[in-house]
Amino acid sequence: MQNKVSLTSRYMAAVRAIEHQRPDRLFSDPLAEKLAGAEIIAEIAPRAQEYEDRGRPVVAVRTRFFDDFLMSSASSIRQVVILGAGMDTRAFRLPWHPDTYLYEIDQPDVIQLKESLLDSTPAICHRQVIPIDLRESWSEKLLQKGFETKSPSIWLLEGVLYYLTKTDACDLLKTITDLSTDGSFLGADVLNEKMQKSDNGLAKYWLFGFDEPEKLFASFGWQADVVQFGDDTANFGRFKYKFPPREVLDIARGFLVTARKKG
Repeated sequence: MQNKVSLTSRYMAAVRAIEHQRPDRLFSDPLAEKLAGAEIIAEIAPRAQEYEDRGRPVVAVRTRFFDDFLMSSASSIRQVVILGAGMDTRAFRLPWHPDTYLYEIDQPDVIQLKESLLDSTPAICHRQVIPIDLRESWSEKLLQKGFETKSPSIWLLEGVLYYLTKTDACDLLKTITDLSTDGSFLGADVLNEKMQKSDNGLAKYWLFGFDEPEKLFASFGWQADVVQFGDDTANFGRFKYKFPPREVLDIARGFLVTARKKG
């Protein structure tokens, strides 16, 4: 039986597969259908349409937002680390420089399932997979795969931090910081405490919420830009729901964070 992490990663692939079929799609993901499977796509389709009808296509907008972040940051950086990679397909679908090394880290069962479904599909970049739980000593395996701490890097934590306890999330950010030289970039999505404790169907798995992402990342040496879903740079003409300004309290919110390690 799949655990909740591998199942959630296939749910996300299902939403991307549905998005790939739209005439107004925000990105292309031809592998998503294979990674999700027809049964899970059928299960997810009604809920994905419900979110679309409410003007809140979270996964589609989040995917496009971080696609753009990665491509804008990768103009001169050649090593990228996707933590909690799940069924992410960016190694196969984004126009990476051919010298880019992209490392995917996730739990062994997730990696095993993904590799079996991909069936040796060639990546655009130099793709390395590291099957290990993020709460273990994953940095050693990353270094063994050739990651260079003296070179700038790009980190992506999409759908990761709120599945960890606060202690584990902070330990993860500290490890990333220790591995990153100045000029490195980081992208992540964060939930506030109100959202983390909401009645969302996945909220029972969410363990960490933070109301001020700028302060969280600054405490680890990262200068962060934070936007809400639906803001001018995070709607792409599709996320039409408008959250109240952040100074309005007691509102469940999700944030999209892009950060640069300060010198």
